[in-house]
Amino acid sequence: MANGQSLEKQAAGGAFHRVWDNKMVFRRFLKTPTGQQPANHRTIGWKAMRVGAVLLAAGALAACQADEFGYGPKAERSVSGPIKRKMTDLNMSSSSPIMIRIFKEESTLEVWKQTRSGKYKLLEDFEICKWSGDLGPKFKEGDRQAPEGFYEISPGLMNPNSNYHLAFNLGYPNTYDRAHGRTGSNLMVHGACSSRGCYAMTDEQVQDIYALARDSFKGGQRAFQVQAFPFRMTPENMAKHRKSEHLEFWKMLKVGYDHFEITQTPPNISVCEKKYVFDATTLVEGVPFRASAQCPDYRVDPRIASVVSDKERKDEEKFQQLAARLDAREERQERWEERAKRIDQALGGGQLEVQTETASVDETETNGDGPVSDAPAVETAAAPETAEDQAPDAVRRPGSAVETAFAPQDQSSDGSSVGGFFKRWVPFGSKATEDDASTVAPVDTDVVPEAKP
Repeated sequence: MANGQSLEKQAAGGAFHRVWDNKMVFRRFLKTPTGQQPANHRTIGWKAMRVGAVLLAAGALAACQADEFGYGPKAERSVSGPIKRKMTDLNMSSSSPIMIRIFKEESTLEVWKQTRSGKYKLLEDFEICKWSGDLGPKFKEGDRQAPEGFYEISPGLMNPNSNYHLAFNLGYPNTYDRAHGRTGSNLMVHGACSSRGCYAMTDEQVQDIYALARDSFKGGQRAFQVQAFPFRMTPENMAKHRKSEHLEFWKMLKVGYDHFEITQTPPNISVCEKKYVFDATTLVEGVPFRASAQCPDYRVDPRIASVVSDKERKDEEKFQQLAARLDAREERQERWEERAKRIDQALGGGQLEVQTETASVDETETNGDGPVSDAPAVETAAAPETAEDQAPDAVRRPGSAVETAFAPQDQSSDGSSVGGFFKRWVPFGSKATEDDASTVAPVDTDVVPEAKP
């Protein structure tokens, strides 16, 4: 019995030590000072319950934020696997700077990223789901026109709580736009594939674009550049749109386009005299570029300026050749269309009139219930009204020319017809019909001439 009691005491002591050890664990977890027991045992229980509730809430929140693109807050998700592999293949750091180019006509958004060599390479191109408006810049609030130009996107323009999945603001109007009095607000690149002046992507696309921008900020990039163009700025496309009212504006954008094509580095953007200036440095230190003021003395790196100038000269020559060729083609097309129109008027219009008259006559004869006076009206529509109107010269000539100057008449008509003319003067054939008193009397064919002596 004593042994049984001792065993029970040992078991009770072991249970006590286990409970005490658990309390010590909770003390450390809750940062309770060692050796100091809480005032009451309920404090530990409440704190433990709070910790459990926080963990459960975090798990529930993560589950609620999960979708087909990943788990957790959408603004904190990493880029997709295929883009990660591309970055590795192209020798890019996940946090290296980026740049974006947009082409309206091609509906393409390109993400360029800096390699470890310092140059930028194309990482990914996305098909723009929707963009609104036409080719050309945005002018005013409410015109539903997507902007064109050069824009700088800072972390403050990123919107992780967008109603269109994720978004970043383009910062329109920029310095150039404001110098020209252009207005507008909240022009975005966002998801949801719905546009009212924005560039709309799918949610999956904007998820990667947003993550690439966010990681570039984490790597130290203060702002990334967005270059929005109407189309790829090639001589072919410039010639194609040579008659646009925006051509001079596009030629200015093309200079910035060429700078990037040559250097593979985003150009420095300045604005003076209400125009863009690229990779320019003022000769006097501290003198700024002012959008509406005269440009200060500046220089562009001679190596860049020389190569860009050579490219622009070649592109301009090709543009002029293509433009002349397109103008000649359009001129030929206009001549052919004009000629075809005249032929159609000369032939097709007359045939259409005859067909209409024939159809009208046939319909009257078939139905039999139309007025008798309708038929002569249709017949005289195609015949000349008088001889003087149709052939005035023929009236003054004798002979058969006079006969052909008149429209043929029905044989049953009065003596004014050609047949009546011959019947009055020729003494053979059937007997002439009686004429009015005003006409010449017919020849009496019953008189027999007297015999010769």
